[in-house]
Amino acid sequence: MTSEEVAALVEEVRRRLAADGGALSPHRVAEALRSAGRPVGDAAVLAVYEALRRDVVGAGPLDPLLRLPGVTDVLVNGPGRVRIDRGQGLEQTEVVLASEDACRRLAQRLVATGGRRIDDAAPYADVRLPDGTRCHAVLAPLAQPGTAISLRVPRRGGFTLDELRTAGALSAEGLDLVEQIVTAHLAFLVSGGTGTGKTTLLAAMLGAVDPGERIVVVEDAAELRPVHPQVIGLEARPANLEGTGAVVLRDLVRQALRMRPDRLVVGEVRDAAVVDLLAALNTGHEGGCGTLHANSAADVPARVEALALTAGLDRAAAHSQFASAIDLVLHVVRDRRGGRRRLGEIAVLERDPAGWVRTVPAVAFSDDGTLRPGPASRRLLDLLDRGGDR
Repeated sequence: MTSEEVAALVEEVRRRLAADGGALSPHRVAEALRSAGRPVGDAAVLAVYEALRRDVVGAGPLDPLLRLPGVTDVLVNGPGRVRIDRGQGLEQTEVVLASEDACRRLAQRLVATGGRRIDDAAPYADVRLPDGTRCHAVLAPLAQPGTAISLRVPRRGGFTLDELRTAGALSAEGLDLVEQIVTAHLAFLVSGGTGTGKTTLLAAMLGAVDPGERIVVVEDAAELRPVHPQVIGLEARPANLEGTGAVVLRDLVRQALRMRPDRLVVGEVRDAAVVDLLAALNTGHEGGCGTLHANSAADVPARVEALALTAGLDRAAAHSQFASAIDLVLHVVRDRRGGRRRLGEIAVLERDPAGWVRTVPAVAFSDDGTLRPGPASRRLLDLLDRGGDR
């Protein structure tokens, strides 16, 4: 029986069961199929029952995809075939959502399991599911060609730096450099576009931190899972249905400073919390780090400046704080061919004669992992030798 045939039977049985009420069971599925004049062979009954069961439990038809080895993202683009990413670019799967109604129901159930709601009055939501999966959904007609669901799957246990080396995300020279960066307690940002592996690299680097150090991680949605014995996570909280109870990232950064962190980590710097992070790293908290969306390492100063402006920090103060707080930018990229995520560049921060911060390449890595020294390579070596002393 094809997936399209099963989908047609499922919709027929769903309508009849909804009208009659009662618990879902294979017996009731068989009765509904008989009433509709449909085939009632064991295979048909079990296929429809299983499809309906998945539709009311967990991630529904997406559940098998979430359990596939190596899957990082599961994507629904309205009705049709669901796509996944296993680190080599998007792949079409055999899982099909037959209608916009099916997409909408799935989005509403997933969001509800994360403690939020999504409907025409609030047509988008971003939640963390009980298993740690990050779920973002936008209902049609805002999303076209239909309701869009994006699931970001956390890797159980996280990667180590050695595993990233094996996977091709780091070359041998890159592995050695990032280990030295961690050991030297340099403060850094991991930059890159969406889905380039910023969080994966940062988590692996935190896993290489001395076990005697206490790491406090602040995130909008918990994604960082470093393999380390002393990790404390603080997670922001959205407002409830009454519009109260929100806990924002900026508040959590301030709380983290009172928790005796050896390493203060902001999972993703995306708003005015950048000011508190920079202030914290300027008060003796060495080795602090975070991730930041940026198209290149060269774009990072402008991105930090823009975020700082939202907190009321003027341009000169933002650049001064940034130059004092951060040593390096590690920029990750995703190859156009094959979709491999890897470390592309390490840059240091410098101030030009006018006092504005700019990033200067220290090393760059080609597709095959070859290291190319940049104009700031000597400055990088000096920072590593001095353990971050500016």
